Amino acid sequence: MSEATHPTHHRPLRRTHDDAAGVTATINRAASAAGAAGRAAADAVRHPQAVVDRLRQLPQTLPLVRQAVTPILTGRVRDWRGEYAYTLGEQAFVYGFPYIYNARLRHQWVTQPRDPATVPYAAVNHFWHAQQLLDASYRDGGCPNNDTLYSTAWVHLRGEPVILSHPDMGDRYFSFELMGITSDNFDYIGQRTTGSEAGHFAIVGPDWSGKLPDDVRRVATAPSPWILILGRTLVDGEDDVPNVQTLQAQYRLTPLSFFDKGGGPVDPARLPASHEVPAPVDPAQDPLGPWKTLNAMLAENPPPAHHAILLKQFAEVGIGPGLDVEAQPEAVRQNLIRAAAVGTPMLKQQMLSGEWAHVVNGWRYPPPQMGRFGDDFVKRAADQSLAGIMANDPDEAVYLLNYDDADGNKLSSGRYALRFDAGAMPPVDAFWSLSAYGDDMNLIPNPAGRYSVGDRTTGLVMDPDGGLTLHLQSTSPGEDRESNWLPTPEPGTWFVILRMYRPHREVVDAVWECPALTRVE
Repeated sequence: MSEATHPTHHRPLRRTHDDAAGVTATINRAASAAGAAGRAAADAVRHPQAVVDRLRQLPQTLPLVRQAVTPILTGRVRDWRGEYAYTLGEQAFVYGFPYIYNARLRHQWVTQPRDPATVPYAAVNHFWHAQQLLDASYRDGGCPNNDTLYSTAWVHLRGEPVILSHPDMGDRYFSFELMGITSDNFDYIGQRTTGSEAGHFAIVGPDWSGKLPDDVRRVATAPSPWILILGRTLVDGEDDVPNVQTLQAQYRLTPLSFFDKGGGPVDPARLPASHEVPAPVDPAQDPLGPWKTLNAMLAENPPPAHHAILLKQFAEVGIGPGLDVEAQPEAVRQNLIRAAAVGTPMLKQQMLSGEWAHVVNGWRYPPPQMGRFGDDFVKRAADQSLAGIMANDPDEAVYLLNYDDADGNKLSSGRYALRFDAGAMPPVDAFWSLSAYGDDMNLIPNPAGRYSVGDRTTGLVMDPDGGLTLHLQSTSPGEDRESNWLPTPEPGTWFVILRMYRPHREVVDAVWECPALTRVE
């Protein structure tokens, strides 16, 4: 559920979850994992010592990655089957990363209670609701927002549709983002798409056919039997939290069979509550774990038919729905372990490179495909799943990330300003806000307890000409300008995210250009 691109979200609340150190050469534009591996190979030939130096930073995977570059440096291949398994494994890992990651996320959110106020935990087909706005005490990463309360649910649609119901939301912003198991969105329920009036919306799995009640509206068919719902409900400050909690208490997920019996949504307490989902195989206990998890998830959530030729190739090394990777020869197994070891670092480097974005004044604008990368498997894995579990469609929300000031220097100690000219505020139909994060993707602790500033901030002071200047620094800019202050760390590097919900077309098309951050001191 990261908000970074990206809840994550768990990384996406994570990022709420595992971060691996970078290992491969910079990816110029990876259209496939094989292409990325080729560029890493070329880098190793040109700069072998630099490659070895980078490898020393990854002791846990050093032996496996040394195997990857040894053939490049020596010109000798020990076993063609192993090398072939490695190249296919890299591609399969990129393809399958969202399945692997979501298997773990589902298991954590359904079976592992942690802090119920801030970390999801609920039975299948039941909502979990955040009880408070996130602040700097939340340290799971993922660049969480400080504007909405989250509502999440893992939903199983194998047997029948599940109906999502909500009350009349008035003029309050809300949305329920619906994501398939691959991290692609397939629809929204909310203010922008379905309106604010109370309603019932059927979420239907890929194999169901039947009749729905007359007062139930069907949304787009889910692409997989398992889906994730991420709800956001706008909160206007701490005093408004109880009002949002009252609305959340009226959100319902009702299997069709129960909905029919009662003529409407059922109190969640009356519904079956299963906390049983398959556990992913722990790579720390079994280095083939990622592949075993992927095979099981592909069996649970069959890939689309047009991926058949790709799955046929992966099957040659034991990767595919229900296949047994343990049945492969030793050389294949070892090189699949090697592929998995470098897969996540490669994806992380692609994500951090920013090459997926259109950069304006240091701000990274997402591509129009964000949230639905589909068959662009590298971006689907790195820029949706790894970066934030799921990513909003740009029509719903655009998040602009910025790590640099107007001179191209990293944001760090000192004072900065962000000035919007009169008539040039972020153009949105819902709201916008600016938040700052440390390198750990967490909100920045500060004595004032301020974590965002935006169009709903009380007491914003406008410039004499009608513009707006925001002050980004570690100490107060003065009592008369404190409403315009976003605290930053001292010392340390940091970055900012400008969130725009229901942005105008000029934002989506990157025609509206956000001003650069200027260093004042």
